[in-house]
Amino acid sequence: MDEQTYGALGNPGMGFFAMLVVGVLAGWIAEKITESRHGLFTNLLVGIAGSFVGGKLAELLNVPVFGFFRTLVAAVIGAVLVLWIWRQVRGRPPGY
Repeated sequence: MDEQTYGALGNPGMGFFAMLVVGVLAGWIAEKITESRHGLFTNLLVGIAGSFVGGKLAELLNVPVFGFFRTLVAAVIGAVLVLWIWRQVRGRPPGY
């Protein structure tokens, strides 16, 4: 596939709005997994950061990530990693 067949953030068929939906969902799911308490905006930011982290991790591991479900799974994994790293840096216990 050439570059023109890819949508937003390198995902085929995923436009900007779909990536926002994936970001919000990934942030919310990661919030539930890590037992955190965040608002919608923070979930969106965590989910978007997680989609980048998860996408890069999948790329490094040669795991193809395309379509809504696989993109969501990669974003959730990335978002959980982002929250874990954030807690390590900030020294906050789970639940914050």
